[in-house]
Order: sequence, then C-alpha cells, then structure tokens
Amino acid sequence: MNLEAELVIQNRTGLHARPAREFVNLAKRFQSDIRVRHGAKRANGKSLASLLTLGVQPGSTISIEVAGDDSEEALRTLSAAVAAGLGEEPVASAPARIAEAAPARAAETAPADPRRRRGIAAAPGLAIGPIHQLRPSRAQVSDAVGSPGEEHGRLDATLVAARAELAVLRAELAGRGAGAEAVIFDVHIELLEDPELAHAARARVDAGAGAARAWKDALEERAAAVASLADPLLAARAHDFTDVIERVLRLLAGGAEAPAALPDHPVIVVAPDLSPSQTTAFAPGRVLGICLAAGGATSHAAILARALGLPSVVGAGDEVLAWADGTPMVLDGDAGTALRDPDPDEAARAQAEKAARSEQAAADERAAAEPAVTRDGHRVEVAANVGSAEEARRAAAAGAEGVGLLRTEFLFLDRALPPSEQEQREVYAAVASALGGRPVIVRTLDVGGDKPLPYLPQPAEANPFLGVRGLRLCLARPALLREQLRAILGAAGAGRLRIMLPMVADLDELRAARAVLAEVVAEVSGPVLEIGIMIEVPSAAILAHAFAPEVDFFSIGSNDLTQYTLAMDRGHPTLAGQADGLHPAVLRLIEMTVQAAHAHGKWVGLCGELGADPVALPILVGLGLDELSVNVPAVAAVKARIRALSYEHARELAARALRCHTAGEVRRKAI
Repeated sequence: MNLEAELVIQNRTGLHARPAREFVNLAKRFQSDIRVRHGAKRANGKSLASLLTLGVQPGSTISIEVAGDDSEEALRTLSAAVAAGLGEEPVASAPARIAEAAPARAAETAPADPRRRRGIAAAPGLAIGPIHQLRPSRAQVSDAVGSPGEEHGRLDATLVAARAELAVLRAELAGRGAGAEAVIFDVHIELLEDPELAHAARARVDAGAGAARAWKDALEERAAAVASLADPLLAARAHDFTDVIERVLRLLAGGAEAPAALPDHPVIVVAPDLSPSQTTAFAPGRVLGICLAAGGATSHAAILARALGLPSVVGAGDEVLAWADGTPMVLDGDAGTALRDPDPDEAARAQAEKAARSEQAAADERAAAEPAVTRDGHRVEVAANVGSAEEARRAAAAGAEGVGLLRTEFLFLDRALPPSEQEQREVYAAVASALGGRPVIVRTLDVGGDKPLPYLPQPAEANPFLGVRGLRLCLARPALLREQLRAILGAAGAGRLRIMLPMVADLDELRAARAVLAEVVAEVSGPVLEIGIMIEVPSAAILAHAFAPEVDFFSIGSNDLTQYTLAMDRGHPTLAGQADGLHPAVLRLIEMTVQAAHAHGKWVGLCGELGADPVALPILVGLGLDELSVNVPAVAAVKARIRALSYEHARELAARALRCHTAGEVRRKAI
C-alpha cells in the first residue's frame, strides 16, 4: 500500500541532527520504503545523511511517502513523532532560534579596540589565562589499495572499531553528569551505520578506490551538501561528518585516539572550531575556556562546553586565530567577549570579577546544606528535578532538600519494550535511598502524543499537546498505571516516596486515578502514600479550591502552565521568547493555586525553569510557594538567593507584579 502525508515540522530547530536521528530510528522499525520530500528534494527516510541534506527548517512542510505492507502503521507513527517535535524537549534557557540566523562568523569588532572581539555567548563563566592555538590536524589518506574484498573487510572492521570508540566516549560523558548531551555521539554512531553512506563508500571500493579514499570521498560529498544549506544551524551539522571522517581515517591508518596536545599549564583554547570528540577529550583543569572563530550557540562544541562547565565564546571571527600563543586573554562566556592582552587595569577588574563570582559560588556551595530561610524568618524548601538515580545522588550532594520531580519517563523512552515492574521498583528505591530520607515526588508516566513510545502506538493527533498525554494516557491504559503504582509502592520502604499525577484537568480524572491507586494498595497491602497533582493547565488552577480537599499537595508545572495559559508553544521558533512565566495571567493562576491550597492546609511547590530565574524568584517566594524544585546545578544558588531576601519585600514585589499587565512590565518593576 502506498500512502502519503504532508506534515509541518514542529520542533524549534528543524530537522537538524538529533530530530533527524529520531525520525530515522523510527523509520527503521518498519519494512516499508520511506521517502521524505521537501520542496524539490527527496531523501531516504532511513538515512540520517540523506535526511540532513533536505535543509528542513522549523515550520517547514515535508511530505512523507510510505510504500509497503506496514505503511499505515509507519505513517501513523512518523506523523505523531513529527507533530510531537521528534523527541526534542523545548528548553527555555537555550538561545532563541533567531540568534542563529546571522552567519556564524559575523562577529562585531570594536573599532576603537582591535584587541577585543565580540562573538556569541556559548557557555557562561569568566576565564583568564594564556592563549593556546589549537591547529586542526587531518588524518592522511593512504594511496595503497588492496583487492576490493580486502578493502571492504578493512572498512567493515574499522567501522566496528569506530562505533566502539564512540560508545566509550558516550559513556564517559554520561558519567560526568552530561547524559543528555552524550546523545550527540549517537548521531555519529548513526552516521557510521547509515545505509546510504555505506553504499556510496562500497561503490567506490568496487570501482577501485581504497577504503580510506572511498570513505573520505563518500562522506565529504554528503557533508558538502549539508554545508551548503541556507540555514546556518543545519549547515553546521557538516561538522558531524568531519568528525566521523577523521575517526575512521585515523583508525584505518592504525592510529589510536590521542587528546589534543596542550601545554603543561592551564590555557584558553582558541581554534577555528572543535569537534565533539575534541571538546570532551580536554583534561579537567587543563582548559580554562574555549574561544572559537566559527560556530554558534547550538553547535555541538557549545552544547558540550556548557555541560562541562567551560566558559566559551564562539563565532568570534578569524581574527582570533592570529592571536599569538601565550598572550593573556580575558574570556567572558556570559557577555560573549574575548579580550586579548588586557592592560593592568582591565586585568585587575577581570580578576576581581572572577574572584567575586567564584567566592559567591563557593559560598553558595558551602551553605548548600543549610535551609533556605529569608532574612525575616520565612522558609522555602528547595528540591531538585531529576531523571535518574545518579542525578538523585548529585542532588543530595548539592544540598537539595528532596526531589520535587522524578521524571519517570526516562525509564520508558528510547527502548523497544517497556520496563518491568521489578526494574521500575529498583530504580525508584535507588532514588529514594540516594536522598537519605528526604522526600521524593515520583511523577507517574508523562508521555503521550508529544512523547510517543514505540511499544505504545497511538493514533496521530492534530495537536498532541492537547491530546492523550500524561494522566489521560495512563487512565486509557490502566495496566500501565497499575504496574507503575505497584512499583512505587514496592519501593516505598527505601525512603519517603510521594505520588504525583501529571496533566490533571478535572476532578473526574483525579478520582479515577485515586480509585486505581486504592485498588493497587489493597492488592499488594502497600503503604498509603501522599498523592498530589501537577497544576499545568488553567482549569486545574481555577478549580484548585475543589482539588485541594482531595490531594495532599500541589506542584505547579510552570513551563506547561505558561504554555497553556498564553496559548504559546514554549518551543515555537518565534513565540518562545514571549512565552514568559512572569506574565501576570500566569502569576494570578499561581496565586490562586497557593491561596486554595493554604486554605485547606496543603502545601504548594513549583517545578519548572521559572524557579531558578533570578528575577522570578522573589516574586514566587512572595506569592507564598512552599517549595521550589530546580535543576541540580541551580540548587545552591537558589537557596542563597532566598536567604538574601526579605519575605515582606518579596510579598510587596509579588503584589506589584500582579498589578502589571505584561511580562515585560513585571520584569522591569521586579528589578
């Protein structure tokens, strides 16, 4: 059966490497032939290299053509995934998509001071140290050629070795707390396994080329097509091909991967660009910061630099490549500036600023275990949002007073079959144990149309954010909910677990879920755990007075509450900047929720990026929130900011914010 559908790309960055990889991995599960058309271009839907050459930007329309016995299921699955954003979670703290519209090398030069370059702020922090120019080196291509059979064998063995290297790099990066960023190496593995690239390389071997020349030419041809795309973000993905080319050529030449040659003292690395492999290979403490002539804030080097805590400026222009080794530099990853050879006053100011930042961060960390109590005695609990047992351990070490949000979907995504009850129970118990008796709020499975599961097929939805997701999905699949609840109850002996239901819109949903929980408790003779709901949709906030008597707590999901209140997709390429949680309409819903909860003696938390926003923090405290749950690295700083507040002043700020009419007005008046 031949089927076709036209779809609009929903994620904020278009079909760049990771969303394209998500599409390819889904397509490979089906026997049908899958083709994607964008304008006059067509691509193999099962080839990442082919898909990237389409240059599909956010908001663009693509056509999916499917032919085969399982074409209906394939089209339904792919359509749902595209509508959901292809696995790409919107991140409000990431640079706006429009920031990548300018050419990556279009840095500003201060005419009066040729020592200063302004590029793109890629990773925060201030670095002061000597320049070290890192010159790119390229693997040599041997002209020696064996028989086609020998060359095919060499290439096949080398691709296996390259995949093994990348798997190790991925594991090492995940072990350094950058699990989300480690998926960058999955893109490289996908290129190694790409059927079209393999076919192109093998055809060249059959035509008489050696394995190295065949591989290099095949990938460079595709990389050139990607680099020529008009969209700078998509064109930047050509660097992924370069990294994979170099890895395979080095292995074919018999060379082991070696870290970049660096001096025996800490330096600021200056380079034309860096591959993911180069960035992750830097020894901790040897590199103070990174300054790149090219690149953008969403390049893989920038993403990894942020994850590794390396201050970085990218897109600084080719002028920085002429700056001599050993020259002092001040690199400000917050302002996006690089200053060569600072004068004594500039150097002194930079050192003072760096010392002040370091001292503040160190003081925050030293006091991280202390409670967050305002100057006038009002306490706010600060917890952490986590997505694994390892992250829970880091949260405990960072001073979190509990886990305000355990995202259980990490157990269900990126796998062919759902986790067993025992696997779930063991993970929940490990998280509870890591917190040493501090409370852990376990959110039941929050997936659906916007986060499809391959083993849980659903019909395509025109608007998955308004479709069957969160608790709606779990109530529609009660066996899934029962198994998860049994696992949570089974792990309760390891610590203080609480249950939280996502995407609750009305009382009938809550009561249905509570009925299932009561049945499971009776079935397993389990403990009675506290149960709460997330306030993510306006109806739940408006009816908070009705929900409050039937729950033990509320947790406001500020990201979704903002999205649904303002009718703005927080990942939309042009609207994301306006989807501000400090909009007075959102603040009034938060106030309504807090008042209803407190009137019934219940507590209210907030989990979402708004809790770590320095401008929003005093307003949220002033609105009366009892708990803020933030990402692990923000815990110490949030607690420190609360200690510096006056609760009475925070209440005044909140009252002033509620009288405003726009988010911009709130932010101006909150400073």
